[in-house]
Amino acid sequence: MKATSGGETPYQLPSDIVEFRDLAKRIVREKILPLEQQYLRHPGHAYGIRETTNLRAVFGPQIVDDLIKISRETGLWYLMVPGQYGGLGLSMLAQVVILEQFMYTAVPFPFANVPNVLYSCTGSQVDRFLKPVIEGEKFASFAQTEPNAGSDPGGMMQTRAVKDGDHWVINGTKMWISGAAESDIIMVQAVTDPEKRQRGGITMFLVDRHNPGVHIEEPGLMTWLGPKSAQYVVRFENCRVPEGDVVGEVGKGFTLGQLWLTIHDRLLRGPYALGKMQRALDMSIEWAKQRVTFGKPIAERQAIQWKLVDMFVDIQALRPMTYEIAARADTGEDVRAEAGLVKLCASEWGARCLDTAIQVHAAMGESLELPLTLFYRLLRHAQIGGGTSEIQRILIARKLLKSL
Repeated sequence: MKATSGGETPYQLPSDIVEFRDLAKRIVREKILPLEQQYLRHPGHAYGIRETTNLRAVFGPQIVDDLIKISRETGLWYLMVPGQYGGLGLSMLAQVVILEQFMYTAVPFPFANVPNVLYSCTGSQVDRFLKPVIEGEKFASFAQTEPNAGSDPGGMMQTRAVKDGDHWVINGTKMWISGAAESDIIMVQAVTDPEKRQRGGITMFLVDRHNPGVHIEEPGLMTWLGPKSAQYVVRFENCRVPEGDVVGEVGKGFTLGQLWLTIHDRLLRGPYALGKMQRALDMSIEWAKQRVTFGKPIAERQAIQWKLVDMFVDIQALRPMTYEIAARADTGEDVRAEAGLVKLCASEWGARCLDTAIQVHAAMGESLELPLTLFYRLLRHAQIGGGTSEIQRILIARKLLKSL
């Protein structure tokens, strides 16, 4: 394999995936990167909310509409949507490869970021919930974490749902819910059988954010994820939800939540980190070549060369790991532990890589006009959000010890 920073892999991707990858790469270089300085300087961008909302908070309608037009005309708007719902029907491997390119920049690319839980919708739920999210008319947030039930939601979840005629009544509090105030639909996990809990006693509900029993507030704690973190506390007070708004089966909601976590918050952390890591390496190489100290470029100093090599090694290890596990997910394999491995490595190696890039850039690395500090914060957060690194190690250990 030719050793460059260009992102080659030790095997040949299918030609159709390469075509989409190269298309995404061109869009990023030609259309999105020129917008990055304006985005980084603007106080309106936020972590954890939908791409179109973020874009509209920063840019005028002409720029946003142009990006949406590109997304829809190329079909990339539907990159995560199955063919049966009008999407491209791309494999998980293809999605990972394409998303890596869009994660190269801080500026979000607008597309239908559909939670896979919604593909369990049936009957009228498809038209009421799934299709509007696919078309960007509605946005869904995921509510599992509670003030005292973060790493152990199944055992410690306190939010309850009790059947009352043809409705369920939900009471409880969720915390650190990304994008809750901006969402239209909240995918809520609640205990419906305290004895069974995660083994058949937790149900997933699709709750209208404007339901009078839903109360959303900011947690009162500022985070370092950005000018706005879009993290909320959601309180359910006698929130009545029709029984027709249960997604999946009653008691099977924990399994649906784990499906969301496995793909969206763990496996997809791979491309999320890889794009940022590759950008950091490319920026560091360019900076090292042009930055002169004591009469020569810092690229000629072994201390800097080894830092670049360390970054390159992390990327080259993470990329094939992520691609392989995505391909295994495509076969229907249970990849919960493997997705945890991707998240563990992506978050820890990613934060390490960005920390190194900031060090290579020295004082310039701390500039908020470069994406490095933002990337670092997001990747450091990834060691907590979606399950801490310690939880991922527990999941992986369970699988290792099960085979003994």
